[in-house]
Amino acid sequence: MLYADKRALEQSLKVNLLKIREKELHFYTENCVAIGTQASLLAGFAYAGLIQVDIPEGKSETLVTAYLCVTTAAMGLELIAVLNSALCSMLGPGLALRGPDGSMNRAVDELMGEYRVTFFFFGAGLFAFHVSALLFAWLEFIWTVAMAMSVALLLFLYGMYHYFLRIYARFKVPPSLMITGRFDTDQAVYGTTITAAQLREANEVHAHGQTVAEQMREYLQPLAYAQGVLREAHGPARSDNNAFG
Repeated sequence: MLYADKRALEQSLKVNLLKIREKELHFYTENCVAIGTQASLLAGFAYAGLIQVDIPEGKSETLVTAYLCVTTAAMGLELIAVLNSALCSMLGPGLALRGPDGSMNRAVDELMGEYRVTFFFFGAGLFAFHVSALLFAWLEFIWTVAMAMSVALLLFLYGMYHYFLRIYARFKVPPSLMITGRFDTDQAVYGTTITAAQLREANEVHAHGQTVAEQMREYLQPLAYAQGVLREAHGPARSDNNAFG
């Protein structure tokens, strides 16, 4: 009787822990779907720029080659984002649902990194799409019109970059304050409360001492980077419930 009660309690706790991780799984899956939807739209625009644009005769071969290459790159990068998002949104939940014990943790941890890689390709394709539009202006219009369009496109690029950094800085969580659904990470931050101003200040302090390589690693591998920061700050993380998930 006691053995059965203990087993029932263990299984109930395990199910509750899986429900917590399932929220993270849905979050990253929905992010991938959102990125894939927008990437498919841009890939279609880039494809139309390849097959439906009549290039005037007498234009510089260098300019024509640059336009075609950049447009093709924009389409290819966005298609990679579409493919990544489709695979992640299908295979990630599939691993969590049908995999052996511990698959939920693995699925969520891998999706955390993969959706950021997908967004990186989406951003690169978006940049190439704007460069393609800039080159198109110089192919199709007189130099005064092309110059005006180039200035407008460069301003839009700067605006997108500026607002991306502003919004990312507002909502970014420093590695030392990152909390996931795992129960084998550092517990010291669980009781931490922080205001929006304190969060921005913590982000500024954290980013100030980072190299470019560290920033890229934090973006593409957030979990591994956060665990490294926590180990340096508090020592090795305690592993109480490794089997759950």
